[in-house]
Amino acid sequence: MNKRPTIRDVAALAGVSVATVSRVLSGDYPVAGNTRTKVQRAVRELDYVVNAHARALSGATSNVVALVMYDVVTPFFAHIASGVEYQATESDRLCLVCTTHGDPDRELEIVKLMREQHADAVILVGGVLMNDDYRERMYRYAKGLEDAGSRLVLCGRPSLGPDFPAITVEYDNAGGAYAATSHLLSAGHRRIVLLGGPVGNTTFDARLDGYRRAMEAFRVPVDPALVVHDDMSQDAGFRQTQRLLAAGADFTAIFAANDLAAAGAMRALRAAGKRVPDDVSIIGYDDTPMAPELFPALTSVHLPHEELGRTAVKLALQRGENSTRQHVMLGTHIAMRDSVRPLI
Repeated sequence: MNKRPTIRDVAALAGVSVATVSRVLSGDYPVAGNTRTKVQRAVRELDYVVNAHARALSGATSNVVALVMYDVVTPFFAHIASGVEYQATESDRLCLVCTTHGDPDRELEIVKLMREQHADAVILVGGVLMNDDYRERMYRYAKGLEDAGSRLVLCGRPSLGPDFPAITVEYDNAGGAYAATSHLLSAGHRRIVLLGGPVGNTTFDARLDGYRRAMEAFRVPVDPALVVHDDMSQDAGFRQTQRLLAAGADFTAIFAANDLAAAGAMRALRAAGKRVPDDVSIIGYDDTPMAPELFPALTSVHLPHEELGRTAVKLALQRGENSTRQHVMLGTHIAMRDSVRPLI
């Protein structure tokens, strides 16, 4: 069986020292252009692969940006991932995608593993079910990443506090929900359904807060029967809207806490012979590419998905004093289309 080439083999073929090969591979030290070319040619000829375990033991980072999110098919996550991958490639980093399917324990285990592997950065995308145990364990892992020269980034989720060793890149989540609900209220709607997400999830708790604050600002009481919680899939939007219609609920508008739920709600309304927006107005959240393709085209809260991803990587790869405590808030706005009708 052929012996796997070592860093010494690369050095011998390139005619340089082992230390020079190490500098070229790490990318952390200046190396003359012709020397770098010789080393890279030797690496290709020998098909040399860096020993990741040895790199970790030496304290070097792995040139990997780990992206941790719910799944890879939901548009919200997919478009943030696109921004992360683009910026990681621009920064000569490999993007490693890990999915949790909403399991906070799995998320914590991935962060722990990436710390052990000396990833350059670990980016956590979207909301999470938060409790004291999660917060305490995440603090320990984030501190371990910081001590190892890596970075934890909370992307599209709120900060865990000014003393938490993580970068936060979020958007005005509650503000977007406030604007969406206010848009319906300004159009004369008072009986507004909220198709919300799981209770305790940081993303959907913030959207519920924005909805409640808008209703309060317009002095409209919130009817608990019109506030529903589910998993925010298209099937959930269909199921919950169908249930409200079957129960004879009185409403003229729906604020769906994401576009998938909005699409499901529109399907349920059509099945019941209701027209959007003539009978019921609908506004979504996330402004994913499906929104303008629905019929009628869905009014939705626009998020800067790719900018969130790019910004997360840029800040994660910065080095310097207080670089692990940065907090960036990006704005949202309503993308006006055809699914809302004024009552006044």
